[in-house]
Amino acid sequence: MKKFTKTEKSWALYDWGNSAYSIIITTAVFPLYYKASATEAGISLSDSTAYLGYTIAIFTFILAMLGPILGTLADYEGLKKKFFTAFFLLGTISTALLAFVPVDNWLLMLTCYVFAALGATGANLFYDAFIVDVTTEKRMNRVSAFGYGLGYIGSTIPFAIAIAIILLAQNEIIPLSVTNASRAAFLITALWWVSFSIPLFKNVRQRYYIKREPNPVAQSFKRLGKTLKEIRQYRAIVLFLIAYFFYIDGVGTIISMSTAYGTDLGLTSTSLLIVLFATQVVAAPFAILYGRLADRFTGKKMLYVGICVYIVVCIYAMFMETIGDFWVLAMLVASSQGGIQALSRSYFGKLVPKENSNEFFGFYNVFGKFAAITGPVLVAVTSQITGDSRYGVFSLVILFILGLIVLSRVPEPVVHEPVDEVAAKS
Repeated sequence: MKKFTKTEKSWALYDWGNSAYSIIITTAVFPLYYKASATEAGISLSDSTAYLGYTIAIFTFILAMLGPILGTLADYEGLKKKFFTAFFLLGTISTALLAFVPVDNWLLMLTCYVFAALGATGANLFYDAFIVDVTTEKRMNRVSAFGYGLGYIGSTIPFAIAIAIILLAQNEIIPLSVTNASRAAFLITALWWVSFSIPLFKNVRQRYYIKREPNPVAQSFKRLGKTLKEIRQYRAIVLFLIAYFFYIDGVGTIISMSTAYGTDLGLTSTSLLIVLFATQVVAAPFAILYGRLADRFTGKKMLYVGICVYIVVCIYAMFMETIGDFWVLAMLVASSQGGIQALSRSYFGKLVPKENSNEFFGFYNVFGKFAAITGPVLVAVTSQITGDSRYGVFSLVILFILGLIVLSRVPEPVVHEPVDEVAAKS
């Protein structure tokens, strides 16, 4: 911690708080809670997994459409944090509201989940863009990896509390039903997320921006048009976004639907929660290690390593039958998921012009979110056709291979001029 500035630490602590949402809502407790609710309502295992995939596709499509527009507008002085705050409030409030949805209403549960996910992923768009404001280009790999490392470490605490409450309720040691124990986990998530976001609100400022203009909304659309018109000047950025589209699709799909896979294989909720907890613990040092190795071998080479690990994960998933197999798969994922996400963020942060960081991170969000549409749909359709979710996981190998091929064509990062200057010269 002493090696990082106050601003860098304040920014990274948001990952510490927000990652509770990622593990408890996206990955662990909520999917299990939802699957139990859907099963009780008579929905088959493969169909409930498919409905979850379609739901993820819906909210990611909405945010993908809004990302570049909001990002371009947020490049104006003082607006980045305002947009961040709006999505932050949507995410935290909707997460807390999940605790009050009737357990037999799985459809309302998914609806509330859409708003929580919109808030969480929308806030992350602006949080990621803040990386250019909080550190230097030279330190970007390490700071980005530090954020993900803190996120994995920090998320284990509320996750451990949530697991403890659920297990105590299951064994009737505390006077709570398992349903209410899961609801308590949703409230813990919202509280943890809010508490550790305070340093970012106090200490992080938008250092790079465009001066306010009359009619900022109209001007934002004009600037967005300029960027699209001059996109040929940003070949490295375009190629990276295409590569990112493919490989992050697989990463996000495996993270968001991992508990559904495990449930379909017959693993118990308790076993899944323990495996996921261990995954968070192992992922923390590996995320930081990726950042250090990127400084030595370059971020691009370490992204190759992460993608290759995920290709192995997809192939191994075809043979997954026991809890031991799921452990092996989880540890493989843990070794690379934080590193590949952290280095993607820092690599892109080095490519984009800082004054237009929100606009370009809006495109980063579009490619990431549209990828998150195709992955879950691919898994959902494959699972329904074959009746086996393992084939759905294996189908993701195509996306990682395509991402690897395109990434190999991306040149090393260079400093790009702001969009307005590029447009003025053309």
